[in-house]
Amino acid sequence: MDKRTFIKQMGLLAGGVMALPSAAMAAFRGRFAPEADAFTLPELPFDFAALEPHIDEQTMRIHHGKHHAAYVANLNKAVTGSRFEGMSIRRILNLLQPDELAVRNNGGGHANHSLFWKLLTPAEGDAPSPELAQAIDRSFGSMDQLKTQLLQAGMDRFGSGWAWLAMSSEGELFISSTPNQDSPLMNLVVPRPGYPLIGIDVWEHAYYLHYQNRRKDYLEAVWQLINWNIVNQQFQSAQHPFIVWSDLDRFHDVMSATFHPMEEGNLAPIRARSGELSLEAKLLAKATVPAQFAKPGLSDGLARLRKDSASLHKLVQRGGSDDEVKAALTALHDVFHEVIGLCMED
Repeated sequence: MDKRTFIKQMGLLAGGVMALPSAAMAAFRGRFAPEADAFTLPELPFDFAALEPHIDEQTMRIHHGKHHAAYVANLNKAVTGSRFEGMSIRRILNLLQPDELAVRNNGGGHANHSLFWKLLTPAEGDAPSPELAQAIDRSFGSMDQLKTQLLQAGMDRFGSGWAWLAMSSEGELFISSTPNQDSPLMNLVVPRPGYPLIGIDVWEHAYYLHYQNRRKDYLEAVWQLINWNIVNQQFQSAQHPFIVWSDLDRFHDVMSATFHPMEEGNLAPIRARSGELSLEAKLLAKATVPAQFAKPGLSDGLARLRKDSASLHKLVQRGGSDDEVKAALTALHDVFHEVIGLCMED
């Protein structure tokens, strides 16, 4: 899928300017907007026994209902009152330092398992998209080579951890392994950060009841359960500018947290955070633009974001009316969507 098609499917491009219908906006927010509530244990997309004989029912019940549930509970405790409170899990993993162990271990545990459950399916017949298949061939030579290298990464992980297929910010697929609950999303922790497409849990609690010490047999079984529809979705998301360009993503976080409440009549967030929005726009305008997004007109769009954000902040500071603030934030939001459209235009 090319960028134009992806934009259209997300409802993000209309006549060259971003204009989001309500249904598309909901999908957009759900995929990239920050989470506002406490983290929760996701339901499995299948019955506990659905993966047998590859993964047994008792293992699934314990793995999901005990281990993952504990990560969620401990993550909520760890972020309460911290600098991470109110952030999305992806933002938390992106920002955390190696020594922030409670958030690192439990945040990674929650994020990794949330993806892992989606990656498993009892269904058969799906396959990598043509675009993903081409990327796999470029990076590994063939699907068989990808499988061999990924499962070997799982075998080579000493003790507990994960084996990953991920995409780098340069658009390259790579295989890695992380200890414990570390994730490729932990930019300041792992040797090579990236956006995960496949993650395979190689903690003993994921397989020991059925496979004992036969990790290789477990890895072969998991490979047969991979939901390639989800992998294809991860591959598409990995190419989105919010994933690749962290400065743009930070601006989007503040924009999302102020604009969407304004749509519902709540101007308190923008009145409280207009200075933060202006600062993020300034940093974004000064940041290095990733090569794939360096399109004609982008620098002008970033300059307008910086200028209009500063003007909005001044308006808020001098006590502008609700109507004035709404108009200014709406105009800024339109410019932001134009910038996104430029980034994703072929």
